[in-house]
Amino acid sequence: VQLQASGGGLVQAGGSLRLSCAASGRTFSRYAMGWFRQAPGKEREFVAAILYRSSSTVYADSVKGRFTTSRDNAKNTMYLQMNNLKPEDTAVYYCTADGGIILSAVRRSRSWNYWGQGTLVTVSS
Repeated sequence: VQLQASGGGLVQAGGSLRLSCAASGRTFSRYAMGWFRQAPGKEREFVAAILYRSSSTVYADSVKGRFTTSRDNAKNTMYLQMNNLKPEDTAVYYCTADGGIILSAVRRSRSWNYWGQGTLVTVSS
């Protein structure tokens, strides 16, 4: 699976952005998809995940209620709608995919097998 993230940019605090992650392959619906982010000088951290065809979602506490992830299996694309952005959301956002991940493992970056190149989100105060 090849992943291509897009949609990052510069936004003021309180604003919104929508990230997209386009995936190659004909079995997109069989993959769990996730978002991680990495701020300068910090470790990569879990943001959200959406699981297989059931589309169950999981969020980090720091983004719950502000971010929403979704997927369109017909378009092989996952989205991350980010609302009420804060300066601490500034980071490079990565999309990831895995064909066999279990719910209890989604928050660990090493559990995911495929990674996109990242898109930069900058939130100004």
